[in-house]
Amino acid sequence: MKLITHNMLTSKCLKGVVTGYPLAINATDVKISEVDFNPEFISRIIPKLDWEVLWKAAESIGHSEGLPQTIDPKFEDNEEFLRKAHKVLLEVEVEEGYLTCPESGRQFPISKGIPNMLLTEAEVQ
Repeated sequence: MKLITHNMLTSKCLKGVVTGYPLAINATDVKISEVDFNPEFISRIIPKLDWEVLWKAAESIGHSEGLPQTIDPKFEDNEEFLRKAHKVLLEVEVEEGYLTCPESGRQFPISKGIPNMLLTEAEVQ
């Protein structure tokens, strides 16, 4: 699971859960895969992200080094920042582990890079 995906996941479909965001990451296997750098894409996706959640997710799996905790208003012109954001968003991937709902504690397994967010009928609101 790439961190760009994690930034969009929620467990608010669970009974009794209001927000279900952000999901905590417990990674047992993280890999880095090289992806072609596309500064235009990164510049367009950054305003759509919850940057604080992204930074905390990167920190929780040991990949926040050099990544600023806040975004500079002129980030589009900073290639070094765009490259760091690119790496954490698209190259860092959680292969194995689990995500945990902050409200219910429900865990969702991550296997072979895919988070399993399926719920049982009893868990759905």
